[in-house]
Order: sequence, then C-alpha cells, then structure tokens
Amino acid sequence: MTSAPRRPGPYHPRNSRLHDVHVSPRALCLATSIAYRHVAADPVRAVVLAQSVLPERLRGWLRLAGPYGRAAALWGAGDRAAALAALDASPRRMAAFSLAVDQPEAAAAALRRLSADARGRPVLAARLAWREGRLTEAIEAVDHARGGAAKRFGQALAAEQAVLSGTHPRRTHGGTARHLSPTTGRILHLVNDALPTTSAGYTIRTHEIVLAQRAAGLDPHVVTRCGFPLTQGRLDGRRLVILDGIPYHRLLPWRLPRRADAAADLGLAQAAWLTEQLRPAVLHAASNYANAMIALDLGKRYGLPVVYEVRGFWEDTWLSRHPDSENLARSELYRLHRDLETSCMLAADLVVTLGEAMRGEIVARGVPAGKVLIVPNAVSEEFLQPLPDATALRAELGIKPGEHVVGVVSSLVPHEGIGTLLEATQLLRARGLPVRALIVGDGPERAALQRQAAGLGLGQAAIFTGRVAAAKVREYHALLDVFVVPRTPDRVCQLVTPLKPVEAMAGGLCVVTSEVKALAEIIKPEVTGALTIAQDPVALADSLELLVCSPDMRRKLGDNAREWVATDRTWAHNAARYLDAYARLGAT
Repeated sequence: MTSAPRRPGPYHPRNSRLHDVHVSPRALCLATSIAYRHVAADPVRAVVLAQSVLPERLRGWLRLAGPYGRAAALWGAGDRAAALAALDASPRRMAAFSLAVDQPEAAAAALRRLSADARGRPVLAARLAWREGRLTEAIEAVDHARGGAAKRFGQALAAEQAVLSGTHPRRTHGGTARHLSPTTGRILHLVNDALPTTSAGYTIRTHEIVLAQRAAGLDPHVVTRCGFPLTQGRLDGRRLVILDGIPYHRLLPWRLPRRADAAADLGLAQAAWLTEQLRPAVLHAASNYANAMIALDLGKRYGLPVVYEVRGFWEDTWLSRHPDSENLARSELYRLHRDLETSCMLAADLVVTLGEAMRGEIVARGVPAGKVLIVPNAVSEEFLQPLPDATALRAELGIKPGEHVVGVVSSLVPHEGIGTLLEATQLLRARGLPVRALIVGDGPERAALQRQAAGLGLGQAAIFTGRVAAAKVREYHALLDVFVVPRTPDRVCQLVTPLKPVEAMAGGLCVVTSEVKALAEIIKPEVTGALTIAQDPVALADSLELLVCSPDMRRKLGDNAREWVATDRTWAHNAARYLDAYARLGAT
C-alpha cells in the first residue's frame, strides 16, 4: 500500500498566469520520478521517447548513447529499415529495440535467434506477449525468471492486469468522506490532457465545451489526469492555470509510483481532495476509462451524479496502429479494455457521445438508449467568420499563383491515412495539374510521411508545416482549395467523428472524406462535400481533380457545408444540450 499523498496547498486563483512556467521543487521531484519510471520500465523505450521529445537540434546527440541511441536517431528521421538493420547483429538488442518502437514481428524473429537461457530473454518475451495482448502469458513468462529486474517487471504487469480486470481495490487514503454540499451549477470535468500543453481535437473540444457552458451560466472547472503536464515532458509545476477564464486544475503529487495500482490510488486520492475543495454538482469525465473510474468512485463516495463522455473507443484506436489488428481484437488485453469501458458506461448516470455510429456501438454494448445523449463536435462563432486573407502565407510557403492546394489539418497517426493523400497528389501532378499537398500537424508518422513524399518525387509539392497554434489554423484553412480527410477504414474511423472537418466546413471549405460510417454522418455527397473510397489514391485523385477544376462546385459545396454547421453544429447549441442533461440530473 502506498503512503497517503501530501495535501496540495491552498486554492489560489491568483497563481494562474498562463505565461508562468513554474519550476518548483515539487515539479522537479515529480519529473524525476516520471523519468525514472520510464527508464525502469523499459530503458530502450526511454531512449526512443527522448528522441521524440528532445528539441530537433539536440536529437543528433542521441547517437552518442550507443547502439540504441543511433538506432533511435535513425528511426526518428523516418529511416526505419536502417534503424533495425543497425541492430541486426545482436538479437537481444534487436528484440529490445523492436519492442520499443512497436515492431512485434521483428521482435519475435529476434527472440527466435536467442537461446532459451540468454540474458534478459524472459523479460523480452513478456514484453512481446503484453504487446500482443497476451497478459496472462506475459506474467507467466517472468514468473520463474531469476533476477530482481524480472521480478519487479512481473509485479508491474500483475498490477496493471489487476487494474484492467477490476480486481484491484481502489483506495483514496481518506477514510470516510465528509458530507458535501454541492455548489449548484458547478461542473468538474475530468479529462486526460488539456490546453495549453496539448493542442488536439480532444483538448479543443474540452475548452469549447467549458467556454460555452460558462456562457450559458454554469461554473465549469477542468482537472487533468494525475501527473499531467509533466507526464508529457513539460516541466510546469503550476497546479492551476486560468485559460480564457476557465480554471484548469492539475493533480501534481511529489512523485508518480511505478506500479499501475499505486498510481491509480494516488490519482483518486488527489482528485478526492480537489472534489472536496470545489464541491461540484456534477462529475463529468471524458474518455478514457481511467477518468471515468475516478469519477464513478468519487460519485459513489460523495453522492454526486456522474456523466461519462465517450469521445472515442481507445481500444480501437490501439488496434488501428497495428497491422495485426484482427488478432489483437481477439486478445485478452483488448477484451479487458473494452469490458472496462463498457462497465463505466453502464455505471454512469448519463453517457454522452459524438455521433450516431458511436451511439449505436454504445447501445449495442447494453447501455440503455435513453441514457445516451449525442453532443456532436462543433465550432465557435469565430470559425463561421470569413477566412482570413492568405496572400502573405502563400508567399511565405512558396505557393505560386495558379497552384492548387489540397490538404489536411490533423495529428499524423496511421489511421488518418495521410499517405493516401500524398499518393493522390503525385497522381494529380502526373496528370499535369499544378497541385500541392499541405499537411498541417505533427505526430509519430511525420518523418515516415516525409520520406514517403520524397520517394514519390513530390519535393516542394508536399508542404509539412509541423504543429501550428490553434489560433492560426484558419490561416492555413485559407490556403486550401479542398480539405481532405483520407481516413483508413479501421474500426475507430468507422465509429468516431473527428472535429477538424467540421471546423473546415464552418469556414466554407469544400471537404472530401473517406467513405466511412462516422464521416458519412457529416458529409452528404454533392450537397455538403464529397466521399471517396478509403485508402484508394486513384479514387481520391479522381475526386480531387473534379473539384480542383470546378471552382463553382467547390464554392457551392463549401457554402452548403457552412450553412449546415451554422444551423446545427455550434458549441452554443451544445451548451443547451448539456444544460438540459444536467438539469435532469438535478444539478442546475
């Protein structure tokens, strides 16, 4: 059992200036414990993570960190074949690095080359089994292994399995809770991460929701998961940040335990303390189950209603990252994640989700249809304003007069299908059309996509901007002739409707998306946009060619899309949905 966490200090709104990055003794201790946690859990993975979080100018220094550092530098530059080849002479190193960069087939092949009594083999075998969703086998692989490292790893795996299976008895360290007198209209949103540290569809949705709720007369507060933002590599020890008038609370203990069960207990204890200070009328958790479980525990403890907002099915996002998704979908790990998510939905007083496809999935899991409320992704009034002039930005990016620009604003992850857009761009240029692809955003696939663009001979015709500030997104929208959402047909894409195309439609852009169920909810062909076959670059190129050569059609589709968004997809409309739902829960 972990010891009781130290109580955070007094609640001081004045300590929340956005530009202050506060490096406190607490933050340094917490950052050290997080770094140790990564290194102790998987030192090779820690090297790979360092490559991803270090400033670009410092990444070359990783080559001095021995074979793993050199391989990580090659991997980060997108030269994945060279990274693996650099370690091929050592099966043990090859297995460890392959697992760190999520290449299970390469890891399995390397393990087959290792003798049964080779140093470190049990831990590597356990890591591979865990990656493939075989939790019980992973624990058994290190059960009888010699050495303290193997024993500690086995204990960590067993602790995580206990959390996922619901057999871990959660403790708040606080004894019997005192009675709370809820503050009418105060909502505590429990989220995974948040602005200003992380800018993504998830964090933007959170911020727009709470802004609209405040405008509607509610008193929303946001709290992020335990350890954030230091878990993201941001050395910021502020426990409260006020962003556009919204209080964002951070749960920052002195250290983060290595084991999942102890970390869960600590996060719950920290959230319990904050709940007692704020006295909310509703606990509103957003994906994933970790936030929902805390909200449900606190709801039971203090007699508060719990809303679980299912913004995605994270177990299906996990599947979409891997080519062996069919096997993973039958794995013990997938089943436990799915069952835990479902149990949270069933236990909540209300389930909120983003669209009809998601609602259908939730109801199919046994959640009563009357308990599921759709609150779709939406836009603020700012996105409905005319797009800014793009002349200066076109010149800055070297886009010539007469060149057409097709592209996307997105996180660069596998299921976004950005490679299909690059292939379609190459086909369009081969047909003689002066088209350039604009890729706005960052993510783990960026280096590989840049190498793909170079291999296709796109050169300057593929523009990768990297991450841009949310406030500048509309400037990049203004560059585009067509906004493209080339998502793959993975299960997560069939179910989850993203925010980015709705923002583009609000600006009057013509939008082309893959024909997957969730996107078909927002695109009516030849009315509000166009649908095309997922992962088919020829079909995408054909659709883009028609639109690039038809400015009147683009304008018509964009105008219709903007009108639809203005009528039905604004955060102000959504605030009314939340108000009604909270009222039915007796919180307003």
